[in-house]
Amino acid sequence: MAGAKRGLNVLISIKKGSEYKVVGGQRGATLNRGSETLDVSNKATGGAWKEFITGAKEWSIDGDGILIDGDEAFGMLEEAFLSGEYVDVKIGDDAGWGFEGKAIITDFPVEAPYDDALSYSMTLQGTGALNKISALLSAKSK
Repeated sequence: MAGAKRGLNVLISIKKGSEYKVVGGQRGATLNRGSETLDVSNKATGGAWKEFITGAKEWSIDGDGILIDGDEAFGMLEEAFLSGEYVDVKIGDDAGWGFEGKAIITDFPVEAPYDDALSYSMTLQGTGALNKISALLSAKSK
């Protein structure tokens, strides 16, 4: 299928200096995007049907994987979680599809089951704008 993308190629990365470091051992990555709706119904809008406009937008990234001992990006996430610092995060592929923004870590469990590998999951709550990477690349090249 032309234009289809494989989820396998989409990775979560954390920015260190001027470059991004891929969080190792990933299995899943989800970009959540949402928008509030504001009820603007009134007596002049027809009465029987509500009307809405778009309100503030929000985004977050959920990810999980196998914990890789010594992974630099995972270590950066641990430091940011413990200190309450923001992280610059990117979710995307090598072909230029993706998004980036600033986030805080709101959920960061490590699971150690008896009969499986040590694993992690995370929720990165976006703060501020979510920027489309391809739009940033074309803007920088102008």
